[in-house]
Amino acid sequence: LLVRVKVNSPGRFIEVAQRCIDEDLDNVVFIFDCGWNVNLLPQAAVSGGLINSLLDIMQRLRDRENGCPWDIEQNFASIAQYTIEEAYEVSDAVDRENYADLKEELGDLLLQVVFHSQMASEQELFDFGDVVTAISSKMVRRHPHVFGGERTNNQDAVAANWETMKAIERVSKNDNESILSGVARALPALLRAQKIQKRAARVGFDWPNKDGAVEKLHEEISELTDAQSDAEQFEEFGDLLFAAVNVARHLNIDAEAALKAGTAKFERRFRAMESQTNGEFASRSLEEKELLWQQVKLSERFAK
Repeated sequence: LLVRVKVNSPGRFIEVAQRCIDEDLDNVVFIFDCGWNVNLLPQAAVSGGLINSLLDIMQRLRDRENGCPWDIEQNFASIAQYTIEEAYEVSDAVDRENYADLKEELGDLLLQVVFHSQMASEQELFDFGDVVTAISSKMVRRHPHVFGGERTNNQDAVAANWETMKAIERVSKNDNESILSGVARALPALLRAQKIQKRAARVGFDWPNKDGAVEKLHEEISELTDAQSDAEQFEEFGDLLFAAVNVARHLNIDAEAALKAGTAKFERRFRAMESQTNGEFASRSLEEKELLWQQVKLSERFAK
């Protein structure tokens, strides 16, 4: 059964969509006629100009007769790892504040979008224009305070509306069986753990303050110490990491960023030790290496 609903603002869309969810109607597909602009980009911008050149290049690379053998053999699964790598390289360029590299890495990441879109087009699933239309519509839909008539400068209201829209979208995808649905499994482990914990906290499954989280961390350290078999140690170490992420969340610390900073600090100090031994670091005794480590730490403190 198809039901067409006309709405004149993003706010009204949220209200009507939420009512549809509450009614829990099976076998009903709602088609929303939106009375506001949901097309951020004209079709000419998608199909023409510079982006069209890139789309043509990818189409030729994938041509079964005259294309590149490597590109032709790829599929969604084989390309996914490169998509993740390119996203990390974008992040690395930002961290280094190297904007020439950022321009290049953003191009590489865009190529991944074009690559996936071309493969999907070949299978008649969707094409690049569909990708652009979908994200444009999503951004307009999730920002009624910008593109609709509901103006607000309250960040909490914006965040609440964003989460409401995401919940509605999960329902439309039949992905509403759990509050944890929609957290991508391919996310870095620390980031995914933090997102899972935030979702659970949203429905009240959380420590009231950081003290409970810290106590749980100590409990997990004790259990790891007592673990005997490899399997037990593996499981308890995972629990320990998850508990540590929970402490970070209660302290409003991004666990992924914190570990990244800690690793960078270790790398900086290790390189400093190496530079002081003129390539002979490996031959030094453990006591000498520890002394060098303490010297580097002390020099950093005085440099601040």
